[in-house]
Amino acid sequence: MCDSIVAAPSQTADGGSLYAKNSDRTSGECQPFVQFPAAYYARDARVRCTHLAIPQVAETFSVMGHSPWWVWGFEHGVNEHAVAIGNHTVFSKEPIEIQPGLIGMDLVRLGLERANSAREAVEVIAGLVERHGQGGAAFAPEASGYHNSFVVVDAKEGWQLETSNRRWAARRVDLAAVSNHLSIRTDWEIGAGDLERFAVAEGWWPGDERLDVASAYRNPHVPAHVSAGRQRRATELLNASAGRHDVASFAGILRDHADGGPVWMGGDATPEDERYFTLCAHSEPVHGTTASLIAALPADPSLPWPVWISFGTPCTGIFLPVYLHGVVPPALARGVEAPEPDSAWWVFARLQEAASAAPAVSTPRLRAAWAELESEFEAERSGVEAAARASLEARAPDAAAAELSGFMARCTDRVLARATDLVAAAC
Repeated sequence: MCDSIVAAPSQTADGGSLYAKNSDRTSGECQPFVQFPAAYYARDARVRCTHLAIPQVAETFSVMGHSPWWVWGFEHGVNEHAVAIGNHTVFSKEPIEIQPGLIGMDLVRLGLERANSAREAVEVIAGLVERHGQGGAAFAPEASGYHNSFVVVDAKEGWQLETSNRRWAARRVDLAAVSNHLSIRTDWEIGAGDLERFAVAEGWWPGDERLDVASAYRNPHVPAHVSAGRQRRATELLNASAGRHDVASFAGILRDHADGGPVWMGGDATPEDERYFTLCAHSEPVHGTTASLIAALPADPSLPWPVWISFGTPCTGIFLPVYLHGVVPPALARGVEAPEPDSAWWVFARLQEAASAAPAVSTPRLRAAWAELESEFEAERSGVEAAARASLEARAPDAAAAELSGFMARCTDRVLARATDLVAAAC
């Protein structure tokens, strides 16, 4: 499960695109934040994804993103061209293919490694879906697979891409929330060659008017309340600040618990209730938020630009600035199935567990503690980026990388120390 939000340039305060996502997975599934450099490959090279090896391309771009510990790909991430992509589970009437294919997280990373614009990433993902399919475990190593939707954004525009096995449809979006159900209707702009023909042949669409993708393909047996309420709530919040969105407004949406706002109140709701499924997810045993990302995508990605990441539920955590121009601290990239004391993800998992004992009391304390650090990081960030930018303009990329890497390391050290203190104090 997952939720993404996107605001195109016309909907933001500074005229740039914004993308954000909460990655909702099973409880306890470690999801470190990793990065990979650009690379060149031989003509016959292949790349081993989670379940399948496919032909490699001649060149891949530098990328970074959150990756569940056992998966090759990303839940969400960015590349050096300021393209951001995230995926979501969706439910189609088509049974998922049995044979191994590319899972949604593989497709996120492949799209980032191979595309220099949002439109190109849509075409890359669509082509891979048609060629390789989407079979194989995706929720956990031993679990079943699923169909995927994607939000793909660059500095100029955003796209929503939805799939059903090897079929797909896509549309541009201006201000949108995407959750765990097919929601493209008759407004799709491009799609698989047999998208409409297959729906008609299966008896899902009469064929006498333009195909409504969601009406034709959406599985009616999957309860709609699991995702419909979250999408509606995110849309309300997006519309409330239309034209004025920034990183702070997007962080507020990712931390939302409806009536509780940024504070998770717990309560007596059950998985049968729509209100059980909030944007910041504490919805066990169905899902919980395990990692989040916010990207403000610049028109000139050759200069330093931050991406903000969080581990665990964002209501109990902090958004840290990270940079592709530098080296992500090892603590952020470290994490496996079992708890590790030096893994940022596991540190925040312990903090989240401590807060869950009395969330209505603990969460406001955590928000105050993290707001103080976020303000300090923001005050330091502009000077660090200016110094790195000056180094790049002086053709000293190593100096720029050192400046940004040092800043990330200092922020990470302070955050982990604060989190450890908060756990010791039981928040």
